Amino acid sequence: MNYLHQFLFGIYPYIALAVFLLGSLIRFDREQYSWRSESSQVLHTGVLRLGSPLFHVGVIGLFFGHAAGLLTPVWVWDTLGIAHSVKQLVAMVAGGMMGTLALIGLVLLLARRFASDRLRKVTTLRDKVVLLWILGTLLLGLTSIYSSASHMDGHMMVLLMGWAQHVVTFRGDAAALIVDAPLVFKLHLFMGMSLFVLFPFTRLVHVWSGFGAVSYLGRAFQLVRSR
Repeated sequence: MNYLHQFLFGIYPYIALAVFLLGSLIRFDREQYSWRSESSQVLHTGVLRLGSPLFHVGVIGLFFGHAAGLLTPVWVWDTLGIAHSVKQLVAMVAGGMMGTLALIGLVLLLARRFASDRLRKVTTLRDKVVLLWILGTLLLGLTSIYSSASHMDGHMMVLLMGWAQHVVTFRGDAAALIVDAPLVFKLHLFMGMSLFVLFPFTRLVHVWSGFGAVSYLGRAFQLVRSR
């Protein structure tokens, strides 16, 4: 295990998490007027009504799927009697479906944005970077399915789960678990972690507002008095 591998998968995850949390907090405190999705629907609708739902459904499915798949302890699956090979197959199918939805939606959104003169003029460098970065992350994730198909015993999946769980529990040997992982998995992990670094500096911060909106479900009804 070389120093670059140790840095990328043993130290960089904590840098990404710190930038993600502190950066989001500082932006909310200092630049609340920039805390929005910066919708461009009024400029040009195009395929937005199709691309946006596909992209968001796919991304949300991927987020919660990755969280449950990587952070659920292995002993839980063993206790439930779910073989590692079965879990890997489910992850490949579900991840492939959600990833494909997100990819189709993103391609439609990119085509809409770059095909319109009005949208191109209001598209910032940050928008271009984050959209293309997400595209690369999705493509690597879908490509990793082919690599997973070559070892259906679930061993690599267990190692990736161990890496994620060691990171979140602050154990220093996390990087060693995936030292022999195929390159496509390592690239996908790096791209995914880097999204957390980009998050506070782009329109992605509106994701926090989406989670915050859940609190409205528990609010009391608004009373409106008639005149």
